[in-house]
Amino acid sequence: MTMENAYKRKKQPELIRRALIEQAARITLEEGLSKVTFQAVADAVGVTKGGVMHHFSTKDALILAVFDDAVAKFEAEVDEAMRQDPVAYGAFTRAYINATISLSEKGQVEMNHQATLYVLMLGDSHLRELWSEWFYARLARHQDTDDAEDLCLARLAADGIWLSDFSGIQNFNKAALYQRLIALTQPR
Repeated sequence: MTMENAYKRKKQPELIRRALIEQAARITLEEGLSKVTFQAVADAVGVTKGGVMHHFSTKDALILAVFDDAVAKFEAEVDEAMRQDPVAYGAFTRAYINATISLSEKGQVEMNHQATLYVLMLGDSHLRELWSEWFYARLARHQDTDDAEDLCLARLAADGIWLSDFSGIQNFNKAALYQRLIALTQPR
């Protein structure tokens, strides 16, 4: 594309911003947080480095936008699962497990929004703090239905299954473990 054509195309800042966030998330999952650079994201989207900087003044601002996007998607997935769950007891935990553990065989990078969150948190203490705030707020909101030790154990096990899966450690039957975790969340 010539520069002349670049000026004639219709400007779509929200679509470009969305593409920048999605490509930064993809790079994070495939190559690691350290590989997320303005140039790498610009190349992936097909814009200039200045185009990235137009939307995000710093790499930290870009990473925070990726994190916020992943949290929003994860939260929407959890909320939708909770809306569809007819049993109040353990509903948040079941939704958390379903949003965390992918039973598909798509591969590590396409697993879910939780994958992006975990990889970002592993590389950034500030993002870990933000995740903790989100998580504790959700636990406080669902204290009446999701405060039992079995439910805490199920959430922690779901995180461990995700990490094992992401690390390529798959010497277990994920579907069977998933079923056992869901069983832990049922009222007694």
